[in-house]
Amino acid sequence: MLLPLLMTGFFAAATPQAGDTAPDFTVTDTSGKKYTLSEQVKEGPVIVAFFPKAFTPGCTNELTAYRDRYADIEKLKGQVLAVSMDDAETLKKFKESLKAPFAFIPDPDGVVVKQFDVKTPVMSYAQRYTFVVGEGRKILRVESGKDAIDPSAAIAACPLRKQDAKPEPKAAPH
Repeated sequence: MLLPLLMTGFFAAATPQAGDTAPDFTVTDTSGKKYTLSEQVKEGPVIVAFFPKAFTPGCTNELTAYRDRYADIEKLKGQVLAVSMDDAETLKKFKESLKAPFAFIPDPDGVVVKQFDVKTPVMSYAQRYTFVVGEGRKILRVESGKDAIDPSAAIAACPLRKQDAKPEPKAAPH
């Protein structure tokens, strides 16, 4: 009984936490577009949403909620990368069925899933985790399990960009 608890603690300790630097990655979405995290965060916050399995009730609820709140994310210059170990064809169908406006990232070999240490032990599924990544790949917030289904906390963690603020007009010299 103690060994599973120790193993769970060991795996949880390696998952990046708020304040850590997110692992960098380059991935290709279901439409063939490439994304590199270190480049994406220069444009605004990136919500990296790992989910276990396309077409399951929890994942459908989670990604539908992101779809429904996507305008709020765009106002913050944010983006969503929905990552699953499903294959590209399955994720393409899932994205289309949800009419989702954001990128779905197939990670069938679990490369990114392993970088973030969110793979379910033994099974080939990502655990449900959401990472809000800001400038410099700094992790601003982490949600997991049932908490990650509702995007509200992730959206609230997206910072307003300093460079989006209009500079004060300079006073004319007298």
